[in-house]
Amino acid sequence: MSRIAVADFATLHYALEDHIALVRLQRPERRNALNPRAYAEIEAAFRHASDDVEARCVIVTGADPAFCSGEDVKEMMTGERREPATPRTSFEPTPAAMAAIECAKPVIAAVNGPAVGWGMELALYADIRIASERAVFAELFIKRGLVCDVGGFWRLPSLVGPAKAAELLYTGDPIDAAEALRIGLVSEVTPHEGLMPAAERLARRIAANPPLALKAMKAGLNRVGPGDPRAIGAWAIEQIHALFATEDHREGVKSFLEKRAPVFTGR
Repeated sequence: MSRIAVADFATLHYALEDHIALVRLQRPERRNALNPRAYAEIEAAFRHASDDVEARCVIVTGADPAFCSGEDVKEMMTGERREPATPRTSFEPTPAAMAAIECAKPVIAAVNGPAVGWGMELALYADIRIASERAVFAELFIKRGLVCDVGGFWRLPSLVGPAKAAELLYTGDPIDAAEALRIGLVSEVTPHEGLMPAAERLARRIAANPPLALKAMKAGLNRVGPGDPRAIGAWAIEQIHALFATEDHREGVKSFLEKRAPVFTGR
């Protein structure tokens, strides 16, 4: 069957084939790190898949060697991406996060390499996670003086349990694919070359089912999920906005770029 691209994106590839939508982050030279355009295009891609009557299942992955390395820290520190100094009167969850969470179609994350920071969040927004043996997961936010986005608060505890979630969030330490499988973060680990075939096989099994029933099944799972992701996301963004202004956040990013141990002061 022919693969039909349905949108022209700069930072990701979107295609539809046999009722399966593919969203592949496409900044391999930056390990698929996210800048403002990438966030906007992730939102657009998931909203497109959600509205497309031909799409019945979505696979999200990254161009090798990474799934997603999170925020593009180097670009962020150029000064172009700092949070505005003027106070905000309202806070909304990250639009890209909510587009992925609220996508009406089942979403499979095919985690082909490191999924760290917001990259791990993106994997958490999926309904199902399959990992390559090369996958690494880390909620790095605490090491940058920040809190996680909605995925870490909303989905992670229900997948791995509150105590393990707290450990991953409080330490920011990475885990490999085998540990992710052991704790229930992913449902399958495959050899690297077998990852996309495995994800596509599962997607085809899902897409073979009645579209309206699939949509209703996902809506039902979201209704009994761990709280309101929009409310949790709004609170998280409020905290992130405040933490952006701290010296510890600046030190966390600066020490990462300078490849040295950080010195945090609580300011």
